[in-house]
Amino acid sequence: MNLLDANDVRGQYPGSWYAASVGAVPDIGSLWDNIRVDTCVIGAGYSGLSCALHLAQSGKNVCVIDAHRVGWGASGRNGGQLGSGQRLDQMELEKLAGKDVARTLWHLAQDSKILVKSLIDTHRIDCGLKPGIIHANHRARFNKHSRMEAKHLNEEYGYSAIRYVDRQECREMVGSPAYFGGTIDTDAAHLHPLKYALGLATAALGAGAKIFEQTRALSVDYGNTIKINTDRYSVTADHLVFACNGYLGDLEPFVARKVMPINNFIVATKPLSEQFATSLIRDDVAVADSKFVINYFRLSEDRRMLFGGGESYGYRFPSDIKKFVSKPMLKIFPQLADVQLDYGWGGTLAITMSRLPHFSKVHANVRSISGYSGHGLGMATLAGKLAADSISGDKESFEIFQSIKSANFPGGPSLRSPLLVLAMLYHAMLDRL
Repeated sequence: MNLLDANDVRGQYPGSWYAASVGAVPDIGSLWDNIRVDTCVIGAGYSGLSCALHLAQSGKNVCVIDAHRVGWGASGRNGGQLGSGQRLDQMELEKLAGKDVARTLWHLAQDSKILVKSLIDTHRIDCGLKPGIIHANHRARFNKHSRMEAKHLNEEYGYSAIRYVDRQECREMVGSPAYFGGTIDTDAAHLHPLKYALGLATAALGAGAKIFEQTRALSVDYGNTIKINTDRYSVTADHLVFACNGYLGDLEPFVARKVMPINNFIVATKPLSEQFATSLIRDDVAVADSKFVINYFRLSEDRRMLFGGGESYGYRFPSDIKKFVSKPMLKIFPQLADVQLDYGWGGTLAITMSRLPHFSKVHANVRSISGYSGHGLGMATLAGKLAADSISGDKESFEIFQSIKSANFPGGPSLRSPLLVLAMLYHAMLDRL
């Protein structure tokens, strides 16, 4: 079984509010013949589309192939949050990597937000970009760390867009008894993820990149030139970029040992009244909480509650996603108990042991970018640009990420999923204590 097929119909977007609000997306077309390009990118999500756009803008002959549709995977299904920093908070990152590396990674993360916003502006991508993300603490004891982290970013990094919010203000901003304080980051943002992905695709095509949908990579023959064998024809290229993230499968075993697919789920309520919606999230910002199995939510443009929560670690999604996600949602917002859920969908992302992105050169002319660990909207977009820069000769920033040690998941192909389940169950238990 392959995650590309386990829960979806080939060539069709999942039954999400995102897909429904976009409507019919014209087919771009599949690979029609054997072709030769400078660079082939596998995966038409944020990473792959950004890479193709930046390569095409530099005059390279580049193609993207995808087993399904543009933005079909996590790039078109996620929570739409454009966060600051890396997946780890900055003080934790300093302890892990040292202050110099941590500072460099902070500035690259800042670059990722700037890049996303500039691409939206330059290419006039209509994706409902709005400012603000609250990080909400589900335990009062976490408030001390939140206060320290905000102060640290203010004073040591000159980042004034984040501030601490106490219990009273947090509950005024988020209409839930579940939270005890946190931070508000006004330079972070949220958007419609599928519209953003489709906008990147339009920009890449406009720059001269080729995109082939419903063209599945089956195997790769490495060498001075690379041959990508698909279920239709083949692509021969000087360079290859794996941008598959959670849907890599066994296409590249070296990368598969470093990144692990997990599934996450979102529901969308029916449209809410303005008064009710404002009582849930006062300032129309996005929210992510401090649980290990994170809850994240925001309001859609038509005032639906888009609530993400719960994870699974096998191939199959829950049979009733709405019921699965409603459990964590109602713990946060019991006032939604009688509100109809119009949509429920799942998607697959990729995590790493460190929760930092995994960049690698699999061979001299083969790069892989993945493992964003739920922090992929900005970082995946930046990763695509950095991979393109590396191919064009500017390797410095790509190599910074490449230099970060990325451990294999323990257990090998047969045991890593059961071991991950045990680890996640342990942390889920801690969430409840």
